[in-house]
Amino acid sequence: MLNTTVTRTVQQDLTALLGTIEGLDDLPFDRRLINDLQQQARWEAYTQTSALDVFMPSFRQQTNESLASTSMSEWPAVSITGGECVLQCDHCKGRILEPMLAAQHPQQLLQIVEGLVERNGEGMLLTGGSDRHNVIHYEPYFAVLEQIKHRFPEFTIAVHTGLATRQQAQAFASAGIDVVMMDVIGAQDTITQVYHLKREVSDFEQSLAWLCETGMRVVPHIVIGLHYGNLLGEWQALEIIKRHKVDALVLVVVMPHYADRRRPFCVPDVHATGRFFMDARQALPDTRVQLGCARPAGTQRLMLEVYAVLAGLDGIAYPGDELMSLADQLAIPINLFARCCSSPVPVQDKNRVADARQINNLSAIRSLNAFDQYPLTINRRQGTM
Repeated sequence: MLNTTVTRTVQQDLTALLGTIEGLDDLPFDRRLINDLQQQARWEAYTQTSALDVFMPSFRQQTNESLASTSMSEWPAVSITGGECVLQCDHCKGRILEPMLAAQHPQQLLQIVEGLVERNGEGMLLTGGSDRHNVIHYEPYFAVLEQIKHRFPEFTIAVHTGLATRQQAQAFASAGIDVVMMDVIGAQDTITQVYHLKREVSDFEQSLAWLCETGMRVVPHIVIGLHYGNLLGEWQALEIIKRHKVDALVLVVVMPHYADRRRPFCVPDVHATGRFFMDARQALPDTRVQLGCARPAGTQRLMLEVYAVLAGLDGIAYPGDELMSLADQLAIPINLFARCCSSPVPVQDKNRVADARQINNLSAIRSLNAFDQYPLTINRRQGTM
């Protein structure tokens, strides 16, 4: 008989628990931070009133052993500029756009969506390269976006806006866009040096305010370590977001490998980032806070995922097997979605239920069938089985 009920004794010693999980057992976690997270015990809310939402959209390939990737037709990322971006920020140089589907004229976007709907695709992330003012020019696409939402009202469109103008914000709302996203930058030096922009921190807040006033679902992002891998304006960005009624906050961590060698980025300090997770959770206790798909690889990635869950973040994109093992040990229930973490979660009956140990141990679960119908709820069994 296997008892999977988590005891108070186990929960009281997180450091010891991490030492029992393969892949996490030899990582240099910050004991002081772990102790602070242990004192707050935010992860207990998962088992009491909610669950950890896990997001696995198809715009990224996933090599996770216990969670299978979706097919590319399920939830792709689409760029209206292809791989082109005039802004050429130091942290990206437009490379993040290159693997996306290209829709460089409105009719091409319509054709992509028609194909997705025909293959039972349920949504997409829409983005593109910016001009020198960090504006993405969606103006030629508003009419076709409205047409798409009229023809396929259940098809979810999540748009990364850049610095939206008031007119753009209103046009997105009129077109029926489901969710809009933008990066909020809180340090002037980062805007000037990394983004090469002649804009102010206040411009980012103004754009956020214009999006929020439309009544759309607004999900700002904070890119941690955006100033060449150093944390600089993240807390100011958090203060800006606190002043506005947003639906959720997504935290991502800059990935140094996209940067030009002439202006390199270091890997953001994983412990400082973990503490920011805790601060963000405290600052927005009634708002969904999630860890998005962008973060460094390797051991830093594993540690960030652990810190995110122990801080009590509401969701995480593309977790590793080690994180799933930790969730299992803490008896955390999981909702699994094949969609972008910024998108609205569909409210519908849960039509598949599985135990976490089945997800972790049975190779049959590692198929696309696990994502054919979602949300898939993985409930940690209580008591014995």
